[in-house]
Formats: sequence, structure tokens, C-alpha cells
Amino acid sequence: MRRYELSDAQYAEVKPLLPDPRHHGKGGRPWLPHRAMVDGILWILKTGAPWRDLPERYGKWNSVYARFNRWRRDGTWSRILSKTLDRRDARGEIDHDLWCIDGTVVRAARCAGGARRRNRRRPRLGGSAATRLDEPEDHALGYSRGGFGTKVHLLCDGRGTVLGIYATPGQRHESRAFEPTMRRVYLPGRRGRPRWPRRLAGDKGYSYPGIWRWLSRRRIGRVIPTRKDQPRAADFDKDTYRKRNIIERVVGWYKECRRLLTRLGKRLESGWEIP
Repeated sequence: MRRYELSDAQYAEVKPLLPDPRHHGKGGRPWLPHRAMVDGILWILKTGAPWRDLPERYGKWNSVYARFNRWRRDGTWSRILSKTLDRRDARGEIDHDLWCIDGTVVRAARCAGGARRRNRRRPRLGGSAATRLDEPEDHALGYSRGGFGTKVHLLCDGRGTVLGIYATPGQRHESRAFEPTMRRVYLPGRRGRPRWPRRLAGDKGYSYPGIWRWLSRRRIGRVIPTRKDQPRAADFDKDTYRKRNIIERVVGWYKECRRLLTRLGKRLESGWEIP
């Protein structure tokens, strides 16, 4: 096993979730071996190299790239993530006591700009009804204090497992992306509804009455400090809020993958921001 590749045990867990190599006996050319393709995609993700620089041992670069895009559009990646989280939840490895939410800006390279704003047919990222996403007109690109880029909103549990991902233009405030991020939970629940945590932690950027009401309706306790222009909450749990540093570490782990550190794709559906 080389660097960035799946171990035998990891691939054995993912293999049943991949498309049938022979299309379940239907017509069509059989798939090229999935494992080499998946390892090639992970190599690109971790190194941040251009697709054309993909080592030959993984196959032709355009074949690997086509497989990556096809599985995004038909929802394969979304299904793999959802099923993997479901298995971890069944083993008791998902923390339902405390979830954390935050956003981070991903700087966009020069080549990421220039896509058309108004397209008659916008591509769609496949998946379940909760995670399906049409390509936004602004392609989730905009100018913030950090420059031209995309803001990626992450939701994780108290152990650092990413449960939800949502992308907006770089200037979009975290509070405006709160509900879309919470709706994009990849962890399946009962009757299509996610199983919410007991508490949710966020920084002052989420201290708004609308967010408080959203959490209250779902009986989720809030661990969110108040802003200077708001009355201080007497029951604010400082000890639990210290555990929110897990989302900061998740952002650090996220950006160790160099393809996630800088956005290179013109369209959101061709980038790495969300599966």
C-alpha cells in the first residue's frame, strides 16, 4: 500500500457501496477496477496535483476524472458517506450529545473564476433528498475580507466526525448558512429525519434569535455565547463550550488535504467542497 491509498480493511468496508462492476448484468462496458480509481482520486485529493499529473499506476487521468464526476452526479459519493455514517452510528461511534458548527474560507485560485452566471441547465449533485444540490448561479464564489473564495460550513459531532457540509460565497455570514447546513446532515435518521443531538455548540456568529428558535423547536440545547449587544445568558455552559475546539481541529484536518485548501474548479459541482 502506497501513501494516501486505502488499506485492505478500509476498501473492504467501502467495496459493497460501489457500483456493480458489470452493471448488475445489464448492458454496457464493465467498469475498470474500482480500487485503482478510488486510490487515484484520493491521491489527487491529498496532494492537490493537477489531474494530468496523476501517476500512471492508477490508470488514465481522464478516466479517473470521469469516474469522479460521474459518481458525484449520480450520488455515489453521497451514498458512501451516508452509509458509512449509518454504520458508525449503529456501532455507537457517533456522539449525539454535542454537535459543533463553524465555517471556514477556502481561497479560490485565479483559474476558479470566469464561469457563466446564468446557465439554462445547471448540473446537480446527486444523493438523497436532503443532500441533493443544484449548482448555484454564483458557483459559491465571492469576495470576503480574506479575498476571493468559497466559505465551507461544517457540522461535526463531539468526536470530530463530519456530519454535514454546505458551501456559500466567501462573504456569506455563518448565520445565513445555519439552516441549510443543518438540513444537509448525511447521517440518515428515522423516516428521512435526522436524529438531532442534545446540544449544539457554535461561536458568536450564530447568536441570533432565529437560530435560537430553530434549536428550541427541535429541543436542542444551545451552547452559543452572546454578542456584546445582547444580554449575557446566565446559564451559559462554559465547560461544554470549551469542547467546541473540536470543530477547529476538524477544519485543520480538512485543509491538510491540499485539494480542499485551495479551490481550483470553476463550478461547485466539479470541486471538492462537498461530496
